[in-house]
Amino acid sequence: MSDHPEVPVAPVQAFEPPYYVAVFTAVRTQEQDGYRETDARMEERVKAIPGFLGMDHAQTPGGLGITVGYFRDADALTRWGADTEHRAAQRRGRAEWYESYTLHVAKVERSSGFTRA
Repeated sequence: MSDHPEVPVAPVQAFEPPYYVAVFTAVRTQEQDGYRETDARMEERVKAIPGFLGMDHAQTPGGLGITVGYFRDADALTRWGADTEHRAAQRRGRAEWYESYTLHVAKVERSSGFTRA
């Protein structure tokens, strides 16, 4: 989950299936020291994973945040899950930054998109 005011508002494009998504949904705590810096570092690291396709972010007014990561194959998703800095950030997130979260992983079998010309 991330705050990205500088990013244009547009969804990640539809990709040719199959590919994988990791849907991370979280409610953050009041304690956010170091969160933004770690979030920026994690975004930098995931973009370096071969097979990473992109990510979407959304935040509700009530504080529920959703990040969807798109990965070409299960190996790319596994590499991201095993990344040592990512694992450390997960531990810190559980200890400090998240009140609650869920992670859903799915294989995408159908994908389409639309952009107004």
